[in-house]
Amino acid sequence: MSMETIIYDETGKITEDKVEWMEDLLNVAAKKLSVQANAEVSITFVSNEKIQEINKEYRDKDKVTDVISFAIEDDEQELFKEFDMEGITIPRDLGDIFISYDKAVEQADEFGHSVDRELGFLMVHGFLHLNGYDHMTDDDEKSMFALQEEILKEYGLKR
Repeated sequence: MSMETIIYDETGKITEDKVEWMEDLLNVAAKKLSVQANAEVSITFVSNEKIQEINKEYRDKDKVTDVISFAIEDDEQELFKEFDMEGITIPRDLGDIFISYDKAVEQADEFGHSVDRELGFLMVHGFLHLNGYDHMTDDDEKSMFALQEEILKEYGLKR
């Protein structure tokens, strides 16, 4: 059983073949992090305007960003572990990731790689945040970004 990835596309730019590789990529990341199989995550692709609204409302930053993650759990408490209620298994909800498709296209052009590579980078970045990784210190940043690159290379999304 693999992790369930729920993809919402508010942009109309995510094709069915993209959905397939995105789900596969996040399952590679989940396996790398030893995330239980019965877990789920949602990814929503939005416009620059929408991600700016989200960034302003939840982070008090009135500017466009590329990815925002909302973890259900935090580092200290794992509130929503998988549990079984009379034979009904409730999956562990890791949280939600919002990605600006517009910003991903801009950044892919800026960095000289494909849009798919940039989308993959942002998805894995958000997924790592949902699993307790951060980049607030130099050491944490080096560790997180090294793990991101390792996952992307393992999947085949190289620069």
